[in-house]
Amino acid sequence: MTTASVALRAAIHHALRDDGALAAALGGARIYDEPPRDVAFPYVTLGEARLSDASSDGGVTQEHLLTLHVWSREGGHRQAHIIAGALLQALDDAPLSPAGHRLVNLRFTVADIRREKDGRTYHALVRFRALTEPLE
Repeated sequence: MTTASVALRAAIHHALRDDGALAAALGGARIYDEPPRDVAFPYVTLGEARLSDASSDGGVTQEHLLTLHVWSREGGHRQAHIIAGALLQALDDAPLSPAGHRLVNLRFTVADIRREKDGRTYHALVRFRALTEPLE
């Protein structure tokens, strides 16, 4: 990956950690890149990322497709939906400042919410698309 993707993930993590509505829905700032072994539910993990060149007119623009994961074991789908909604509110068109880069935009694209095979864990995948350019 590039420094843009690392900087964008760091900016997203910081924004989520500081979001009051998300913290309320999670019962604290439970946002992880890698969750601890004994993690308490619910929580959010920063997941997969896809990076591609979106340059035009000689610029250096990168497209980032990002997935955030919500993990819940309470209230059926309801809690997973509430947390996914808090992610959407926190990040869609958020004015983030990734170090060394300009965030052109950050937009929600799709969310999938399902029950896992264990029958008690609900898993939401919340996807965003971002465009970044290096600062000059």
